[in-house]
Amino acid sequence: MQPRPEHEGLNMYNISKFILVASTVLLTACNPFSSKAPRNVPAELVDFKTTMAVRILWTAEVGKSNVYVLSPVLVGDKLFVASTEGTVACIEASNGKTLWRINAGAALTAGVGSDGKTVVVGAQDGVVLAFDANNGKSRWKAQASSQVLSSPAVGRGVVVVRSLDNRILALDSETGARRWFVQRPAPALALQAAPGIVIADDTAYVALPAGRLLALSVGTGVPRWESPIAEPRGATELERVVDVSGTPALTGKDICATSYQGRIACADAGNGTLRWARELSAEVGPGIDERFVFAADERGNVQAFARPNGANQWRNTSLSWRGLSAPISFARAVVVGDKEGYLHFLSREDGAMLARLSTDGSAIKARPLIANSLLVVQTSGGKIVALSAD
Repeated sequence: MQPRPEHEGLNMYNISKFILVASTVLLTACNPFSSKAPRNVPAELVDFKTTMAVRILWTAEVGKSNVYVLSPVLVGDKLFVASTEGTVACIEASNGKTLWRINAGAALTAGVGSDGKTVVVGAQDGVVLAFDANNGKSRWKAQASSQVLSSPAVGRGVVVVRSLDNRILALDSETGARRWFVQRPAPALALQAAPGIVIADDTAYVALPAGRLLALSVGTGVPRWESPIAEPRGATELERVVDVSGTPALTGKDICATSYQGRIACADAGNGTLRWARELSAEVGPGIDERFVFAADERGNVQAFARPNGANQWRNTSLSWRGLSAPISFARAVVVGDKEGYLHFLSREDGAMLARLSTDGSAIKARPLIANSLLVVQTSGGKIVALSAD
């Protein structure tokens, strides 16, 4: 039997960040007064002494991602990338050589997910498309119940997809046949974002609206645990939005997540028990390494917390309102991208600026990733950039 399973008041400008959910119909909230609404001014970049040498090793073009967060994924030495224009490509991570490049035949809204055999993306109107990872040939096409913004997760023979109506669907990675689905309640109002999915061993960890993190059996969809990253509070629907932001960060037995108007929290990946939580409002997911958990909050502050107990280690406020990406630990730095295409390298130990590098001037929305000894980023303008650090 299948399972069916610290923030200031919001102004009118903020409403454009949300989607209104009515039954299975999803409407993008619009603001006719946005041109008159106050906007937060991004911090100016100030000069500093560069103490970390970073350089670009190679670049490639994939096509624009526009308003969507299309994240590259690495399997072995193969980097799979996509654009909202429909391009899907496989790049050799060590040197930037394009191994294959195809047009999916549809505008894309989510991706990329891969296990090294199958490459999966989400297209408009909830269509899920799968391709052969070796040559880009079409494998199958499936239909989700509504639009897909979160990158599909691929592993253990299944593709796990979350659609905007809060249905989690598992498809057979070879055929696209439905294996199971779980329906969770959809809140009246949700952040217009792409809560992520992580597959590890035989568990799928799914970030959800309303501040929940859900662990499901990959094989059956049976819930293993559900943990509250944050609890809704406030008098209005806007004030009660506490959606989990971006993709959870998983290392060893720790899984950590951030939420909007809520908290950053780390839980036991095996049973969901919260290890610690701290007040935080973020629109992107956290980063994690062997010692720290990193967060970029909605105001552009970058913070580091001790991984075992959540003790605050440092806080950098020099990048306020620059629209930061999720952070990632790289060499001796923690790296964030911003909406003007800059990469900022901060000391892991104290948050001091170590280096800065400009890409193509377009926003870096997707979390940077590590490809062996390289840092790889995708810009919304369509450039894939690989960097090394000395």
